[in-house]
Amino acid sequence: MQRVTITIDEELMSALDQYMEAGGHQNRSEAVRDLVRAGLLKKPEKDDGARACVAALVYVYDHETRQLSKRLMTDHHSHADMSIATLHVHMDEATCLEVSLLRGQKSDVEHFASHVIGERGVRYGQLVVVPADAEQGEKLLPHGHAHESGHAHRSN
Repeated sequence: MQRVTITIDEELMSALDQYMEAGGHQNRSEAVRDLVRAGLLKKPEKDDGARACVAALVYVYDHETRQLSKRLMTDHHSHADMSIATLHVHMDEATCLEVSLLRGQKSDVEHFASHVIGERGVRYGQLVVVPADAEQGEKLLPHGHAHESGHAHRSN
């Protein structure tokens, strides 16, 4: 083991302590090691930006932020080829949650997600990417036949 010294502000330290307690960690070092391991699992593979993927973009935003709803709608419409479906939920009078299912080249999906998450008024955003190899990627695109499970896919 190696000893590392880091500087963390009070708010982040409080969050770390809560994480440590909720996760049953014996000390902060265990909690930090867990978080580092989880972060490394998200490490991108080298040169995987051209791979096909499907993804879920989850974000929460203040719909009262000036023109934000219009900007988000414009963003989605200008990337319609990437969009599979969007779920919109009103969390309270001013807050909306959206889950957008996307497909396409990983680098394009990530770029779009970064743009949406970076919009002023978006309070939280997370992208979950499911990579697909070339053959599977083709199968993930909308197609017009039913599967044995009985559900059907619609083409956009």
